Amino acid sequence: MANRLAVAALCLVSALGGGACSSEDAAEAIPRTGDPIARGFTEEDFPRVQQLAAGVYSYEQLRSAGEELFTTVSLFVVTSEGVLVADGQGNIEETQRMIDAIGEITDQPITHVVICSDHGDHTAGNSAFPEDATFLAHPTSRANLEASANRPNRSADAPPIVMPTELVDDRTVLQLGDKEIHVLFLGRAHTGGDLVVYLPEEKILFMSETYLNRIFPAMRSAHPSEWVAMIERAQAMDVDVYVPGHGFVESPAILEEELETYRLAMERVIAEAKRLHAAGVSAEDAGEQAEFGDLENWSLRSSQGARAIQRVYMELNGELTASR
Repeated sequence: MANRLAVAALCLVSALGGGACSSEDAAEAIPRTGDPIARGFTEEDFPRVQQLAAGVYSYEQLRSAGEELFTTVSLFVVTSEGVLVADGQGNIEETQRMIDAIGEITDQPITHVVICSDHGDHTAGNSAFPEDATFLAHPTSRANLEASANRPNRSADAPPIVMPTELVDDRTVLQLGDKEIHVLFLGRAHTGGDLVVYLPEEKILFMSETYLNRIFPAMRSAHPSEWVAMIERAQAMDVDVYVPGHGFVESPAILEEELETYRLAMERVIAEAKRLHAAGVSAEDAGEQAEFGDLENWSLRSSQGARAIQRVYMELNGELTASR
């Protein structure tokens, strides 16, 4: 357990003044992939906790989609007045595992949980958090969570869905101890209620599922063109470290480069859907015919490619309403 939860310090160029881990040679040596095996990891390397700045940590845990493994990333901020967590994990057991890891770093209680993505792989374990914590979410995410809780076919054995206690329409600024933490809505993207967490002094932006590092664009509830615009707004911010919601947390330089790679991937998927749509190909056939170039080798391409094409078709057909 100790080796798996050992906290590594992410190499910050500004803090360390360069050095081996920030060199171009080291960056080139890291495989650009979302596949943990190709990346050189084993299951025993997870969960992986990295210190991004004083009191700021990323947490990566493996999850599976069919036979594919990839990471789900959370962020937590430790202050003298409590801990803020951005995004839980996909079930109660894994979220409790993260809570235990936080407990190895600090005895401060978890006081705030930001629901950046309302999807189950980030919220299904939220009942493991303290009941008296403040849960922040966008109004759209609250509606999505309420709809999930009220599904007629919802299993009686399903974990409880925790509802937000505070809503963030556009921006909320929290002061926890010496940490100023901004919870922001930069636009509809992966879920429609996407929140990000920004630490202006540390220049760290946790982007949750609006940034999938080498994971194929997952669009089952997305707003494709708005998602691209949202990424561009994030890129215009004063940020040194962009933290993804899936995929590996690498050096700041690689993360910034991969965010642009991801934006271009989004544009490639949209362009391919537009090409097939203009040719009169049905959404179902387009999902089978689509070709994505270099993205064909990205994690989850097989499960997410057709869904992405269908979602862009919905956007092109004007089927994505203001609230969907």
